[in-house]
Amino acid sequence: MTSCISPDDLHLAVQALLGGRLVVFPTETVYGVAALAQNEAAVRSLYQAKSRPDHLALPVMVASSDLIPTIARPRPGFWALAERFWPGPLTIILPKTPALPDIVTAGGDTVGLRIPDHPLALELLRLVAAPLAVTSANRSGQPPARSATEARTQLDGRVSLIVDGGPAPGGQPSTVIDLTTEPPRILRPGPITAAAIGDAFPLPGLP
Repeated sequence: MTSCISPDDLHLAVQALLGGRLVVFPTETVYGVAALAQNEAAVRSLYQAKSRPDHLALPVMVASSDLIPTIARPRPGFWALAERFWPGPLTIILPKTPALPDIVTAGGDTVGLRIPDHPLALELLRLVAAPLAVTSANRSGQPPARSATEARTQLDGRVSLIVDGGPAPGGQPSTVIDLTTEPPRILRPGPITAAAIGDAFPLPGLP
């Protein structure tokens, strides 16, 4: 049976993640389930826990944009967008580096990156001090969990710990922009508009 812990016991979640286990925690939209992104076995167990098809890549979260060059190659516009919109609901797609296992990107050569705008998620990422592969805390095809109870209902026995940070607010998924194409493309509209992106860094061809 999976244990639920309070935010006061966040160090237990850190130990679990660094030990290659799976942890569920709240983000500013829904609860997410995470694995250490550079631990291939942990990422494989994340796919298995969700019954997630292995052709679907996983997004990666970090605590600071300073970690990005360890797993991805910044492209023109990246630093301006990161400074303006992170933490926040913008996922930026960049070319991955060999340091990021292929299983995270489902064999692709790009990765979606984000810094979440949620204090508990940010603190966990800061304490782990490494990129995390994070996806919604649910079985594949089921509704994303918006509480620790909902996450436990779907993933009990499949993850190590659930950090109960209260209800997640839900809301619109992040805007996704692909900086690996010429010109860059918005793949998924979201809270951050094309106009706002253009104000931060003029990108030809947007939206």
